[in-house]
Formats: sequence, C-alpha cells, structure tokens
Amino acid sequence: MRFGLMEDFRNPLQWRRPFPDLYRDILAQIKMSEALGYDHVWLTEHHFTEDGYNPSILPTAAAIAAQTTRLRIASFILLMPYNHPVRIAEDVANVDIISNGRFDFGVGQGYSYHEFKTFCLERKTRARRLYEAMDIYERLHKEERVTYDGEFTQINEAFLSPKPVQQPHPPIWVGARGPKGIRRAAQHGYNFMATFGPDPAPLYIETLKEEGHNPDDFKIAQLRMGHIADSEDQAWDECQDHLFHLLEFYQDILEGANDAEGDDQPLPVKEPRDIRESVLKDVFLVGTPQQVSEKLDAFCNEFICTDFVMDMQLPGMDVPTCNRAIERFAKEVMPAFRDR
Repeated sequence: MRFGLMEDFRNPLQWRRPFPDLYRDILAQIKMSEALGYDHVWLTEHHFTEDGYNPSILPTAAAIAAQTTRLRIASFILLMPYNHPVRIAEDVANVDIISNGRFDFGVGQGYSYHEFKTFCLERKTRARRLYEAMDIYERLHKEERVTYDGEFTQINEAFLSPKPVQQPHPPIWVGARGPKGIRRAAQHGYNFMATFGPDPAPLYIETLKEEGHNPDDFKIAQLRMGHIADSEDQAWDECQDHLFHLLEFYQDILEGANDAEGDDQPLPVKEPRDIRESVLKDVFLVGTPQQVSEKLDAFCNEFICTDFVMDMQLPGMDVPTCNRAIERFAKEVMPAFRDR
C-alpha cells in the first residue's frame, strides 16, 4: 500500500493567516513529506468558499513539481465540468513536464449546488460534461489533430504541444460516490478515488471484470482524516475544532447533492467535543500512534485500497503541530502497512 497526504490549503476566517505565509508553510510541509517517504501529495479543489479552499490545483501542482524530485503529485479531484478540456490537457502536460513524469490526473463531475449555480451550469449535465471532456482529453494525446463537435465543446484541428512525459498521458483517476459514477469510472477503464461511507471498491472491481479488465491493473485510493499526539485526549483536543469545521462544510454541500447513501442525514455531532464520543470516532484516525495503527488495521480489513490518502493538515490547524503528526505517522505507523 502506498501513502499520500491530502492538501487543500484552506484558511478559515477564525484562524486566518496571510495566504502567502500559509502557502509557503504547506509547500515546505510537502517537501518534508517527500523526505519522510510519502509516495503522493493529493490536491483537492472547491470554489467560492469562505475559507479559501484551493480553487487552482494545476498551478499548485506546478509549484510542488518544481520543489520536489520523487513525490508523485495528483489531483483529488479536478472538477472537469468547470473547465475547457483543451486548456486542462495543456496544463496537465505542463505539470507532467516540470515534474518529469510524476503527475496523476484525478477528475470528477462535481457535486456542489453552490458551484454549479455560480458558474451558471446545469448540474444535471455534470456527468455528460465530464465524460465529453475526458473523451477530448484522451483524443488530444492519441491523435495528431482533433476536431470535435460535442454537446458542450467544439474544437477545430486542435493539437497538444508539448506532450507530457508519461505516454500516452498521465494516469487517469475518477472520483465518484454514487453507484452510477462508480460504474462509469470502471467502464471507462480509469483508476478510482473514494472518500467516506460504505466501501465502493467492490462495485468498481465487479464492473471492471464485467468490462473485461483485470482489477490488478487498476488502483484504488481511499481518503481519511487523522491526527497523532502523545495521548488520545491531546490528539482530539488539538484537532477537534478543525475537524468540526470540515464536517460542517461538507454537510452543507453533501446534503444538497444527495449523491450517496447518508448524504441527507444530519451531522451526528452538535459541537467539536462530541466527535470523540460519536460514531465518527473510528472513521477519523485520531489518537496515539498505537491507536491510529489499530484503526488503520481495521480499515485495511474492511476496505480495498492500493493508495491510502491521509488528510492531516486540517483546515486552520497549526502547521508545526500537523508536521509533527505527519512525521509520527510516517515513522511509527506507515512501515507496518507497506505490504498490506
């Protein structure tokens, strides 16, 4: 199993720092993670948020590429319906060149009603937009020139120059939460990214087999949040307010999306301190290194995963505190799970 860190560069108002300072510290954190042996950094995107959730994955990926040498850089996820596929293909090629072939291209259809409303796009078109864009993206890498008269995009004699280092293109991943999206990812032969809820991997693998693919040729990334400290109480005390901010943010947009089972349910907690006594306590990998190891072991027994993604730089959380947790996870937890 490979290990990576999620980075969203969020800067909530109640803990607001100058953005250049925050970006500098998180970029340094990413360089540190490379030295500690992490395999990936995963970048995530949202738009029009109060806390400055990173809306620009590819410029950030280029900055990381210029400052690292081994770490793979991935999008988890880039929201394709908001973008022109030719421009994305060009920017992805640029990042892959700067990184010398270390980029993984993760995409999704999006789910936030707020974003689709602000972009003046019909949310019901999101899946069609995603897969039309990916059709254009792949053709740009495989054909000399592409003319396309699609439902949403028209191009005439477009070509990609320069090409990426990885041929025919960087690995493609799709993030999905509902059954239709999970099946589409497998039907198109893409790697898969998952977040919370029941494990979607069995349906993804079943569909791969139905399509004639060998599941061993594909990767499955699973995301969890966590924090490590000397005691369980210290770990929760340090991260609970920041986890609660994260929960409230996703509750708002997931409730509107209602893409997957449980999206319409209210939060099981009323305030930050409730989290450690709630049904969420075992979902979040929070505690001592031993406790986090036990939770990760339980995860490995219940979920199918090739690439485990930890979100440890929680929104607004002190970067040096997160750095200590990231280092302890790398040294005291990761080694025992490399062969899982």
